[in-house]
Amino acid sequence: MDEAARQARNAQRMSTLFPTFAKRVKRVIRRLEQAGLRPRIQDAWRSPEEQLAAFDSGHSKLKFGFHNVTGADGRPEALAVDLLDDNAPLNPARPYILQLAAAAEAEGLTTGVRWGLPIALGSGIDMAIETQDWRATVKVGWDPLHVEPTEISVGEAKAGKRPRDT
Repeated sequence: MDEAARQARNAQRMSTLFPTFAKRVKRVIRRLEQAGLRPRIQDAWRSPEEQLAAFDSGHSKLKFGFHNVTGADGRPEALAVDLLDDNAPLNPARPYILQLAAAAEAEGLTTGVRWGLPIALGSGIDMAIETQDWRATVKVGWDPLHVEPTEISVGEAKAGKRPRDT
């Protein structure tokens, strides 16, 4: 995707995010771009039908998740994005995955980089991020490009709670 199209896509997807979450995602993107990377928001808000398809295909473990959050009026207020490497959208390299995790954590967010891993393997990710060893040989979790808030649960988001402004 050319640079203008990537930026336009990111702007469009950002418009479907809850504002405080969008601010943090924008800072994550800026951090990655400053490192010479080209992050692209692949998915942000998803309809219930799209989420069910993701669940049915094994791409999600939830029938309702942070991607599906809406305001009381039904307006999209997603609290998750899938942030692909535009240079390698189908096969992200370990440096991109680790830098995404580091950038997200710096903004009070988390990724799926540790999902499904034993604690010992997650410790390797922690060490790689701490030492900024982006080429570390570490195992990653099952959804490493998914970004979401840390301070609320999916159930709380469904009930109307939203992340704080930082």
